[in-house]
Amino acid sequence: MLTILTYDQIDQAQWQALVNQSPTATWFQTPEAYQFYASVAEMTPFAVGVVESQECDSEAMGNGLWAIGNETSGAESSAHTPSLKGVCVGYITKETNTIKQHLTCRAIIIGGPLLAEDISATALAELLNAVAQCPAFRLSPFASRLTNPIYIESRNFHDYSKWKSIFEANGFAYQPHLNIQVTCDETHTLSEQRIRQVKKALKNGAEIVEAQNEQDIRDWYQILSQLYREKVRTPLFSEEFFLQFYRNGVGKYLLVKYDGKVIGGMMCPILKSKAIYEWYVCGLDEEYRDLYPSVVATYAAIEYAKEHGLKLFDFMGAGKPDEPYGVRDFKAEFGGELVEHGRFLCVRKPLLYKIGKLGVKYLKRK
Repeated sequence: MLTILTYDQIDQAQWQALVNQSPTATWFQTPEAYQFYASVAEMTPFAVGVVESQECDSEAMGNGLWAIGNETSGAESSAHTPSLKGVCVGYITKETNTIKQHLTCRAIIIGGPLLAEDISATALAELLNAVAQCPAFRLSPFASRLTNPIYIESRNFHDYSKWKSIFEANGFAYQPHLNIQVTCDETHTLSEQRIRQVKKALKNGAEIVEAQNEQDIRDWYQILSQLYREKVRTPLFSEEFFLQFYRNGVGKYLLVKYDGKVIGGMMCPILKSKAIYEWYVCGLDEEYRDLYPSVVATYAAIEYAKEHGLKLFDFMGAGKPDEPYGVRDFKAEFGGELVEHGRFLCVRKPLLYKIGKLGVKYLKRK
């Protein structure tokens, strides 16, 4: 028997156990990520889980193979024991402008759903159907600030190929998309160019520090917002989003300073004992050419991973495979592997989706 659950119905112990065991685990699918999203006014979080009841025989019970969240005695060996097989965490966001918000309301699932290795096709289909039909949105404790998303996008950080047909059968079309992931162990090395740049920057006075206060975050945000206004030209969260990340303590701001001034840095969520992520990065690379702040910030995150037993540094995206992308070339020199885990896209309002895409293209060309 399958049961769909929303955030407040999901057993937290089973959720954490699934994070520990799942081949698709990321920080973005944890309870901590949901709680962070809930603390940000610009986000409406949602979480959907699927529980499958399974029969457990006495031998399995005796070996403790099904102990997660179970209180059944050995005499009840034929009982159906609920097991959490999947969780999907995401957020809805939109532009604050009255007109733009109707064209930009979207649901984003960063990292892709958290799935058990043995999740059944039926259980996954039920989970995806629940997300696509949005019951979790309506039942969200944050429903008062909720609107209906134009599309739902899963930005995958792991290989979902064995489940691809199930996603597509439930309205989630596969979109090719690249990423670069760095294995942070003793075999890892940067390109010779990046090594020279890091050494030169540190010799010339660049410092790598963790953010110490909210003013550090504000200074860094000024650099990031300028980058988005002048070059990226896509929507960026407000300063409060980045301050909330710092207040929640769910990751690190690894900053590059020179003479006490923030000149670059990276916002890094951390999945304990597993991975660190480049969510946002920026640097005053033109103003401080001999200090390479964006290079040093990326180097800092990889070194942090090595020093703290994190096996993976994830760049969180490297563009579409059929399009030239200078950022991908930049990231490729940090010793990672180019992978294509793609994205899954569920368009719920096709006309508004097409209009929104045209709007993004227009902004990027301005």
